[in-house]
Amino acid sequence: MNIAKQSTTLEQVTTDVLIVGVQKHREQMNNWSALPSAFGDHIDEWLSSGEISSEAKAITKLPIAGKAVKHILFVGLGEGKSLTAEVLRNAFGSIGKQLKASKKTAYTIWLESFTTENITEEEAAFLAGEGIGLGFYKVKHYKTTSNEADTYLEDVHFVAASPAEEVAANYEVGHIYAEATNEARTLVNTPPNLLTATDLADYAEELGKQYGFEVEILNKAQMEELGMGAILSVNKGSVQEPRMITLKYKAKDTWEDVIGLVGKGVTYDTGGYSLKPRESMVGMKGDMGGAAAVLGAMKIIGETRPNKNVMAVVGATDNMVSGEALKPDDVITTLSGKTVEVLNTDAEGRLVLADAVTYAKQQGANYLIDVATLTGGVIVALGKDKTGALTNNEAFFEEFMEATVDTNEFVWRLPLTESDKKRIRNSELADLNNSPGRDGHMIFGGGFIGEFAEDTPWIHLDIAGTSDAGAAYDLGPKGGTGVMVRTLASFIEQLAEEK
Repeated sequence: MNIAKQSTTLEQVTTDVLIVGVQKHREQMNNWSALPSAFGDHIDEWLSSGEISSEAKAITKLPIAGKAVKHILFVGLGEGKSLTAEVLRNAFGSIGKQLKASKKTAYTIWLESFTTENITEEEAAFLAGEGIGLGFYKVKHYKTTSNEADTYLEDVHFVAASPAEEVAANYEVGHIYAEATNEARTLVNTPPNLLTATDLADYAEELGKQYGFEVEILNKAQMEELGMGAILSVNKGSVQEPRMITLKYKAKDTWEDVIGLVGKGVTYDTGGYSLKPRESMVGMKGDMGGAAAVLGAMKIIGETRPNKNVMAVVGATDNMVSGEALKPDDVITTLSGKTVEVLNTDAEGRLVLADAVTYAKQQGANYLIDVATLTGGVIVALGKDKTGALTNNEAFFEEFMEATVDTNEFVWRLPLTESDKKRIRNSELADLNNSPGRDGHMIFGGGFIGEFAEDTPWIHLDIAGTSDAGAAYDLGPKGGTGVMVRTLASFIEQLAEEK
């Protein structure tokens, strides 16, 4: 994408679409008079008559006759003094949808019109790059009835008072965040016959080559040699080999103070012998949403190069049924040496993550965040718009929550008590059981993973509700959301700036 490094003036703009923010009170807007001066007094008349709406996120598209600008896309900002980054990001998402629908690939943003006492041009540029990129996303389909070529964002220019290079740099980072999130969305949306554990490993390997990460992909034989009994037990029913994927971004000379991002990569989940009903099985192609989030965050890290050592570990397999598949009542031995009595083969994600978390620790992770579409229980507890969290370290979690505020990805922490841990450890045959009960389901699922994190500072994120959108929304279409990609990357950047 060509991001212009030089700003222009309204009088000099030549573009198909000029994007302009409109507040409820024109007198509070920076340099508003420059717009009617460049394009005619009828702009003020349209705003006064209501033909241009100033309601937050409302979009009005109007043609401009006889000018080098073909159309102006007016974006309502409501009361400027109450405009938040969340509202502005969503408004830019709606613009991205509009651009996609109209097949526009080039546009100019009058950034000064989006500034308030709370939002600078640089901040508006970042939110524009992020929001427009997210809104522009379209789910790939496999229909044979359409040969219509897809459109991509190609050129963006700015009208800005701030230094052009600073504006362009902020927009570019926002665009990077959007593109990485969109790649994660595509992974989640890909049919399971087209995204096996091997395919996911191939994607990660290409990511590593692109950004110079150290890459390790363990195959089944290597995992057997190391004793990864938990993920291998989940894989027993499959004809597809599992993979344990590791990417290392080494920002410093020494491999220390490493944050490990661990993703659940179950590429399809039937439930195994604890078979899901038909209605619950549809959509299980997205059970690798945690892996997609971790890999998406690594793409941003590869682009932005923060001064922080980061490791990504993804346990990838599917969970199928066969004569050799894992059964309820089986006892397995994990990579950590801990044994598990399997009471529910549909509680497979925590088994995959048990070995992935242990492996991340063995490779030097000093802090851990695991991300997983782990339980339906989190939806029962919090609904589909909130990510559930557990932690064993208050300070680590509070730092992480600062990043969620910046990205507006809502996270809510649930308690993990000694009573919960006692139930996870309740087995007459093994150290742990993988399914203590339906009550507190999300807590038991995440708490099981915590048994393998042990004393390492750890955060668990259950994205079962937030990984997939049941309907289109401001920042994207129905389907995979790429949730937590932006928050993980923002948190890494935040940690890098602290050191």
